[in-house]
Order: sequence, then C-alpha cells, then structure tokens
Amino acid sequence: MLDKKKKQQLIQKFKTHANDTGSPEIQIAILTEEIKELTEHLKGHKKDYSSRRGLIRKVSLRKRLLRYLEKENLESFDTIVKRLKIKITKRKEIEDELEPLPTEREETESDKQTTEE
Repeated sequence: MLDKKKKQQLIQKFKTHANDTGSPEIQIAILTEEIKELTEHLKGHKKDYSSRRGLIRKVSLRKRLLRYLEKENLESFDTIVKRLKIKITKRKEIEDELEPLPTEREETESDKQTTEE
C-alpha cells in the first residue's frame, strides 16, 4: 500500500492538467508502483497467497487501463509506457503477423494440388 506522500508525488508527476487526480495515466502510475511494492514483498514471503491474489488483480486492472488508454489516446499510451518502462506486446501487430492455421477439414492449396495429381 502506498503512503499518501508517495501517492501525491506520483499524481504531481503524471497529471495531465492542474486538477487531475484520477486520469488513466495517474491510475496506471499508481498501480505500477503498488505492483513493484507487492512484487518485492512476495520475494520474501513466498506463501502469502492473499497478497499474490491482490497482485494479480492489480496487474489485470492496469492491463485493462492500458488497453483503454491505447484505444482512446495512443500518444499518451506511448508516453506512459516509456516513462514507467512497462513491457507491452502490441496485440494489433501480433494479430497482423499471424496467419490463420488451416483446420483439419480445410485443405491448403498445396494439399489440393497433390490430391489432384
């Protein structure tokens, strides 16, 4: 859990306008810091399963916020990922590179040619 002082520092660092306290950028920054703290805690307390569950919940929430930010404001998404040094695999690029695999019922072009001969 972050203390008030550290949380205020993160808000000051990542705010998008003067009165900003809850934008996705700030929420992602706070979650990232909490994830770092929980990760360090779990290195020493391997059997703390309730904290592990909390960590998984925070990671999935951050992932959803990042996905939202990517859809809404790509420039802000790129900035926050670089500033926080978050590792991201771009889903759109990965999906474009993957070709659908033929199923058992579908024959590929090479299979059709060999059966015709």
